[in-house]
Amino acid sequence: MQSEIQIQKTSLIADLKSLFKAGVLLANVLPVFSGFWLAIYFTGASFQDNLGLFLYTMIGSTLVMAGALIINNWYDVDIDTVMDRTKKRPTVTGHFSLNFVLVLGIICTVLGFIFLFFTTFEAVFFTFIGWFTYVVLYTMWSKRRFTINTVIGSVSGAVSPLMGWAAVAPIDHIVPIMLFLILFVFQMPHTYAIAMRKYEEYKAAKVAMLPVVRGFEVTKKHFLFWVICLLPMPFFLGELGMVFVVLSTSLNIGWIILSVKGFTVKDDMKWARWNFLYSVNYILIIFLLMVVVTLPKYFG
Repeated sequence: MQSEIQIQKTSLIADLKSLFKAGVLLANVLPVFSGFWLAIYFTGASFQDNLGLFLYTMIGSTLVMAGALIINNWYDVDIDTVMDRTKKRPTVTGHFSLNFVLVLGIICTVLGFIFLFFTTFEAVFFTFIGWFTYVVLYTMWSKRRFTINTVIGSVSGAVSPLMGWAAVAPIDHIVPIMLFLILFVFQMPHTYAIAMRKYEEYKAAKVAMLPVVRGFEVTKKHFLFWVICLLPMPFFLGELGMVFVVLSTSLNIGWIILSVKGFTVKDDMKWARWNFLYSVNYILIIFLLMVVVTLPKYFG
């Protein structure tokens, strides 16, 4: 009996992690934190004095993003049924009813905005832009129809640092603008790498990803273009110090080299996998590095 309870508990946790898309959610929470932290840093405010604002911002934004991801699961159940990587989602297995999933997504969204109403209008605005772009423009409109779905989806993810910054200060500084651009541009090759790795699944599900519609060679050219676009961005963040500029530029150069190799490799899937791993570590390091290089202000 105890073993069965443990199995059910483990299964429930796995279902919830899948429903909330835990990895994607965490990847979006970090830029919100970084945006908030850097706004505190550049405005000279006190993090301790803004702890309540920080909690409202983080809880609210996390709930709204979770709500968007849950609604995406609800809407995409037909696609998820076809694709191997999503067949274990509770919307597909039937562990959660679709009505329950939709209601949960709406509840998370509403609760999130209630928390955010205790921050600033700007934070609420950017959060709504992210939610609307992901749920309506990406999930419901463009994902199945146009290869531009990647661009639209990237916009929804890129607003996350603006949500954090706007809770503290207006978006009239170069730093939040560059955070948005870094996240926007990064998501293009990151998504292309996923689409190449899961080419057969996206094709079977009839999702209009670039590799499916225009092939791998065209995708690799787009891939390289977007990675090159990242190269000048650290130089606009010189206020974060030379350590950040040098390390982030080194990461950009490394990614360009890896991208160029795509035109000579024999195993496209292996190349796509390496780029996926590089992209995940790239964005994690970049946004953590932004926090680390500003820590001396608080502990110096």
